[in-house]
Amino acid sequence: MTPNAFSTLPLSPALLANLDTLGYHEMTTIQAESLPPVLHGRDLIAQAKTGSGKTAAFGIGILHRLNPAWFAIQGLVLCPTRELADQVANELRRLARGEGNIKVLTLTGGAPMRAQIASLEHGAHIVVGTPGRIRDHLGRGTLNLANVQTLVLDEADRMTDMGFYDEIAGIVSACPKRRQTLLFSATYPDDIRRATELFLRDPVEVKVEAQHDASQIEQRFYEVGFDERDQAVGKLLKHFKPVSTLAFCNTKVHCRELADELRAQGFSALALYGELEQRERDEILILFSNRSCSVLVATDVAARGLDIANLGAVINVDVSKDTEIHIHRVGRTGRAGETGLALSLCAPNEKKWVRLIEQYQGAPVEWHDVKALDDEDLAAVPAPMVTLCIMGGKKDKLRPGDLLGALTGDAGLDKEQVGKINVTEFMTYVALERGIGEQAFKRLNAGNKLGPDFGNIKGRSFKMRFIDA
Repeated sequence: MTPNAFSTLPLSPALLANLDTLGYHEMTTIQAESLPPVLHGRDLIAQAKTGSGKTAAFGIGILHRLNPAWFAIQGLVLCPTRELADQVANELRRLARGEGNIKVLTLTGGAPMRAQIASLEHGAHIVVGTPGRIRDHLGRGTLNLANVQTLVLDEADRMTDMGFYDEIAGIVSACPKRRQTLLFSATYPDDIRRATELFLRDPVEVKVEAQHDASQIEQRFYEVGFDERDQAVGKLLKHFKPVSTLAFCNTKVHCRELADELRAQGFSALALYGELEQRERDEILILFSNRSCSVLVATDVAARGLDIANLGAVINVDVSKDTEIHIHRVGRTGRAGETGLALSLCAPNEKKWVRLIEQYQGAPVEWHDVKALDDEDLAAVPAPMVTLCIMGGKKDKLRPGDLLGALTGDAGLDKEQVGKINVTEFMTYVALERGIGEQAFKRLNAGNKLGPDFGNIKGRSFKMRFIDA
């Protein structure tokens, strides 16, 4: 038994057996440092970047204290975005498999309130949600937090930056005073420390250094003129050919301009920024995660709470003035044993921010010449997949298996030609290999009497269309 084995912790045999089944054998650094005090009931401030294993750290803490036989909300997790809340809820359900029938409920904006109220009436053990929607439920009297034993503030710095402090304070006041509070944050500046100190009682502080393994993430810096950035991004993409890229800009205006420029060059690119409607945001993220969009151009605020698997490259189109944000951006690539690429463009007046990065990481950055990039005669490679959008979802009793069956049966596709299938409340998104998309559409439409825009699925007709970056 190694010192960092989960079996060294005072956990129930059922939870340990499930962790073993899920492949959780060795604790990550954040888990090894935070779980012992958490299991002893201490409050916690943990500084760790996304992808460090923090969800399992607080998830195990919640489950350790939870009584499955007591049908009351015993754990509450607050997240900055709907996407992160969904990811956290799914991970908690996986962790809870060995503990009996534990119900985890997600309460976020952008979803029908009536359906959430109905779910709350049936009860839950753990609620994961965004501050705005949780406050809405408290205001309506549809949510009772009087029995919460463990409160988790996940990505506390992001929630505060996004203007959720008042909502969080109201939610905390609705929880019992005698509770355990676990605060997880990628950064923990003094203003957030002051803002959150009233929520915690004698907390243990844990900080996992936000440095990246140079053998996993290659960082390269390029000096460019201020007006040369967008062209330089195209050169980087053509030269390195990452399958998926997250490009960071400091303003939403620049996000839109760069996405337009990249599409003009032939790339599959979309912009993600504040003020998008939830439906637009959801659709953009589905296209990016299912490989129908190769480049997602985003602001830091818009990208908060996203945990994107297998990200080939991060491009810092604008250097961040905040060193920890730069480290946080870079840490989105090269995860789970994969190698990653972090490329930063820097105008002459931004070199002072690069010097701060060098001080933080205790080593000089590597400068490269953008003119030396081999992109001559190279065309932009389109995304490998296209997305077929079907106007039907969970409300129509559609399931991923139904779509896969229709595509591999009636449409005659191989299973390998079908990518991710996302079924939402009212819509379904199916990723298809780009070369066979039109063929699949025609075969699904064959014989449909409602017209050329309808497909046959499970003996029923559904309107369908392609959406592309």
